[in-house]
Amino acid sequence: MPSSKVTARAGSRSRQAAATHANPQGDPADDTGQAGHAPSRTEDISVGVILGFPPEVAEELQRWRASFGDPLADVVPAHITLVTTTPTQDWEATRRHVREVARCQSPFMVTIAGTGTFRPVSPVVFIKVEDGFDDCVGLHRKLQHGPLHRELPFAYHPHVTIAHDVAPESLDEAETALKNYRATFPVVSMGLYEHDADGIWQLREELDFGTETDNDAGTRFTDTSTDAG
Repeated sequence: MPSSKVTARAGSRSRQAAATHANPQGDPADDTGQAGHAPSRTEDISVGVILGFPPEVAEELQRWRASFGDPLADVVPAHITLVTTTPTQDWEATRRHVREVARCQSPFMVTIAGTGTFRPVSPVVFIKVEDGFDDCVGLHRKLQHGPLHRELPFAYHPHVTIAHDVAPESLDEAETALKNYRATFPVVSMGLYEHDADGIWQLREELDFGTETDNDAGTRFTDTSTDAG
């Protein structure tokens, strides 16, 4: 599988990426029913916010991740994490906060290129965020205020995980095979997810940048709490 250079024209959306594996544990039709309904519980809710990729980029990176033997390849869409698993006790305040950040954000271009690693701290190889790095950091800082505020064990570093918790030789292969990879695409929205009691990440809203939105959704994928990004 040769390294490639991709220029995607369609704006990336987290729902486009997640929809590829909407329900990895069964039939996608099982996602109906509660789809699109905000949590009504009062106990802590764990949420996350991500940037999704255009389908052609997401699908190519999924194939690469699978080729390195990563068991999460089929259940974790390619993405950039803005807010990792974060508890909140006030869903409505959280949703208002994330909506406001999205409303004030303009679409921007992202280029992912080359590889890096978090080894030896964590067995992760990733594709670097080149263009759009500062935009991701800025979004992260805005999102991490208010109801999503918490102290993180490591400084935020936007990236695209391509191999995680696989054999050292597979991590070496990933780092080498994709060292010349490059893809450029616009980012026009971000996805607000809830981590439910079944260990599933459910897409609650896809929030368009620069507009007032109320875009509830019901896409979901398996727990990625062990995935660095």
